[in-house]
Amino acid sequence: MSPATVFFLLFIAASLLLTRRAARLTRSADDFYTAGGQLPAWQNGLALAGDFLSAAAFLGSIGMYLGQGYDSLVYAVGTLAGWPLLMLLLADKLRALGRYSVAEVLASRFDARSVRLMSIISSLTITLFYLIVQLVGAGKLLQLLFGLPYLAAIGLVVGLMVLQVGLGGMLATSWIQMTKAALMLLCALLLAGGVLQRFGYSAPALFAQVDQLSHGQALLPGKSLSDPLDALSLGLGLSLGLLGLPHILLRFFTVADGRAARRSVGWATGIVGLFFLLNIIIGYGALVLVGPAAPFHDAAGKLLGGGNMAALHLASLLGGPWLQALIAGVAFATILAVLAGLAMAGASAISHDLYALWLCRGQADPQREWQLSRLATLLLGVAAVLLSTLFQNLNIAFLVGLAFAIAASSNFPVLLLTLHWRGLSARGALAGGCCGMLAALGLIITGPTVWVGMLGHARPLFPYANPALFSVPLAFAAAWLASVLDKTPGRSIDAALPRADTAKQRPSSSGPASQQTDWPPAQHRNRKTT
Repeated sequence: MSPATVFFLLFIAASLLLTRRAARLTRSADDFYTAGGQLPAWQNGLALAGDFLSAAAFLGSIGMYLGQGYDSLVYAVGTLAGWPLLMLLLADKLRALGRYSVAEVLASRFDARSVRLMSIISSLTITLFYLIVQLVGAGKLLQLLFGLPYLAAIGLVVGLMVLQVGLGGMLATSWIQMTKAALMLLCALLLAGGVLQRFGYSAPALFAQVDQLSHGQALLPGKSLSDPLDALSLGLGLSLGLLGLPHILLRFFTVADGRAARRSVGWATGIVGLFFLLNIIIGYGALVLVGPAAPFHDAAGKLLGGGNMAALHLASLLGGPWLQALIAGVAFATILAVLAGLAMAGASAISHDLYALWLCRGQADPQREWQLSRLATLLLGVAAVLLSTLFQNLNIAFLVGLAFAIAASSNFPVLLLTLHWRGLSARGALAGGCCGMLAALGLIITGPTVWVGMLGHARPLFPYANPALFSVPLAFAAAWLASVLDKTPGRSIDAALPRADTAKQRPSSSGPASQQTDWPPAQHRNRKTT
């Protein structure tokens, strides 16, 4: 049995064991959607980092260092800049409201069904786009290691995702995210240490070699950042997109109070920041060590498996097949864990928001809602499989930038204005969300990535690859204008916030009492729900 097979089977077995344990402890809607709402801050912070550190952060960014050098830093800095904003602008109030999803947050202020539907469509669009990114990474990884056909590879991954989310809910997703984040840090330390060992543990020696090999080009902005407006648009989308990602926002409903929510973000920021620092060493190490190495390239001079597999080739060079197998296994666990978080967000949007709140107006049968969440997970997986075949040859770090642009343009403006501007009306929320989402999607389709790269036209209708600089202000302007013209604004969000003596209580949920969770999964204490 090959080393890669050993690690893959080991990680799959571990994830299934955690899922089985979580399934036994998931007894109510509160448990399924929010893990009972009692995760400690450090655990939730680790899970937050696990949700965020996706295949793009691990495989795509290292491949981008190899292909584009300095440009990969923009993705790291842009996304990292969003974490303090997340803590300052959203964390407290989201947790204080104690809801299950973004749509419920909007519903706590606006009674309009159209606002809820807009939020549901926006969240599903973002989730599906992000699912595509993860499946592209999974397909390429399994293709390289086992020679599986692309469709068979992503079908296997989706099957495991459906089992994890359908059976274990948020509790299984959280435990898997924590384990995966710790393993990612371990692998990053091993790879960065191996690269530095080749250069006498001297970072300046590494960068001197990078400068010599690339004639200084790898340490300067490249073609993808040659236009200042496009670079600014990318950075804006990455920073603000974090504040609109549904699977990230769900994490603020899994802790006990606002203080724990803030501390969760602090933990996540430290972990993500450390990982991106290590990625600089790993990425430039791949450029120097893998880039000139003929065994890792085909007859045409292209990297075997594509740029997304640079980390695997670097691991093989530094530590042989066992280190490569470990990195591959962790990359697979990374993809699987992020897919679980995304599927959890998508299932919540379909079963809880669309079915229970919108179609049934809050009167849905809890058991039917729970069953629908499992079916929704399967449907999301099938849709992502079909769509990922269209994007399989694009760099996954670049695809994440587009997903962030959609989140920054649709969810973020409406959520921010809902929580902080008393003058926002239901029509304003609807106008802002719809304009932002349609503008982002329209500009992506007519931009160079899709209009030229996929559809084959000679020139793009929209000249920039990243739309956030244009779509985000449009969303805010539409929300403001519609609210000013509308004389019937919704109630203040403060009316929906609980009093200080009830701030730690959650909304009523169906089924048995929720339970408090510890890590590792051992002791669970009964907790009364209101």
